[in-house]
Amino acid sequence: MAQAHADGESLPVLVARGVVGGILMGLANLVPGISGGTMLLAVGIYPQFIEAIGQVTTFRFCSRAVLMLVSVVLAALVAVVALAGPVKDLVVEHRWVMYSLFIGLTIGGAPVVWRLIRQDAAAPGRGVWVAAVLGFLAMTLLAWFQVQNAGGVNREGFGMMFSAGAAGAAAMILPGVSGGYLLLVLGVYVPLLSGIEQAKEAVGGQDIGALTEVGLRVIVPVGLGVVVGVVMISNLLRFMLARFEKWTLGLLLGLLLGAVIGLWPFQTGVEPSPGAWLKGQAVQVGDSRTLVFAESGKSVDPEDYPTQFFRPTFFQIGSGAGLIVTGFLTTLLIDRIGGRRQSD
Repeated sequence: MAQAHADGESLPVLVARGVVGGILMGLANLVPGISGGTMLLAVGIYPQFIEAIGQVTTFRFCSRAVLMLVSVVLAALVAVVALAGPVKDLVVEHRWVMYSLFIGLTIGGAPVVWRLIRQDAAAPGRGVWVAAVLGFLAMTLLAWFQVQNAGGVNREGFGMMFSAGAAGAAAMILPGVSGGYLLLVLGVYVPLLSGIEQAKEAVGGQDIGALTEVGLRVIVPVGLGVVVGVVMISNLLRFMLARFEKWTLGLLLGLLLGAVIGLWPFQTGVEPSPGAWLKGQAVQVGDSRTLVFAESGKSVDPEDYPTQFFRPTFFQIGSGAGLIVTGFLTTLLIDRIGGRRQSD
């Protein structure tokens, strides 16, 4: 029988919690608006997870912490690889539906951060509100930049994929902050999910060339970004929360609320015309009469299409509002479960 430790939980039980929490965290990272940290709170291993990261990144290896951390990471990877393709297809083919749900899930994270701000019962100071406004303005500018440069910027370069990995990893450190949401506002959400699906298909088809191409384009930069995010950015966030907690939480609150602007649901992908400029390349008609990128020769798929706003019908407005409420209540329910588990 495994020996119980000081926290009253045996190692097999802790690893089992790590597997369940990892699967939920993987799902959370695929769905913008749900925090992976909140999911770990819900299964009761968030403090152990953060402590394990601190131990491993400072080269203090404990078998118990390492086993729990490995169980979380491997389970999360399995969930991401298995479901990246279906989630990407839903976003591309039913964008307004998924974005409406994402808005609700994202807004539902605001009470989590607000509770952290008010946890000492003190009224938020002016610094909190200044930081929140700055965060909101930053998200507004980012949304404006995305609209102005829709289709003209290539977001699949090494630097963007590296940033995506770092942002996603850093988001795991704090409940209420969604890694998938950060990828979405950076404009790399769909390209990243597409790359994961392509890698899975290449492995299944034993296509070494395709696997190498997607590995160098997506897997390697994202993997390096994850390492940097865990080792450096996450520890920086912990430092900021320790030294400037209210300011940092205020900034996070502003980022969350400002996300709604960049997630306006009523937009759809539009097939570009020959000669259009898309992802830093010209679009032309290929040999098979399909659109291709002039420089790379790759076909232009629906996931590559630039988006444009459209006028919604009354049905879409009503359905979108219902999905927003559903997402909001879902995040609150997950947070409530996590809060109870944390108290226990």
